[in-house]
Amino acid sequence: MDEQMISNAVEAVVRQMTARCEEESHPCRCRKHKMTLARAKALIERVEEKAAEMGLAVVIAVSDQAGNVTAVHCMDDAYTASYNIAVNKTYTAAGLKMSTARLAKLCQPGQSLYGIQYTNDGKIVIFGGGEPLYADGKIVGALGVSGGSAEEDTSLAAYGREIWKEVLLCQ
Repeated sequence: MDEQMISNAVEAVVRQMTARCEEESHPCRCRKHKMTLARAKALIERVEEKAAEMGLAVVIAVSDQAGNVTAVHCMDDAYTASYNIAVNKTYTAAGLKMSTARLAKLCQPGQSLYGIQYTNDGKIVIFGGGEPLYADGKIVGALGVSGGSAEEDTSLAAYGREIWKEVLLCQ
């Protein structure tokens, strides 16, 4: 094959791929399968309101499906250490596609994931407060809350997971 034929073949393949990605149903184009800044901020705002009602000062983080941070809010007087913990809870929930509360049970001595917290450069969090976020059965991001007790963080993250459905519809 000469260079022109190769170039034409590559161009034809790229055109086909681009045309498919322009279809609304394709994952590249379907907005509800993406974590946007607007969605992250709306979710954080709702969780922040609930935390204030509970008398808590927490850090709330939202990531995309790969665990990359989209947005973080640090409430006044939240613990400094809670920032990294909240971010790592999103990484854990997104990366393992499960809540960090569920993971806590699976990583106890004698369980199948014992020691997992020592992997991934120590970014795996093995206590509650992290929740994966789904749209149409596909993971689109994760929520991490840190600053209260493990039970309070777990409760706030579960609340965020539940209201995520409302946020998704409104954004």
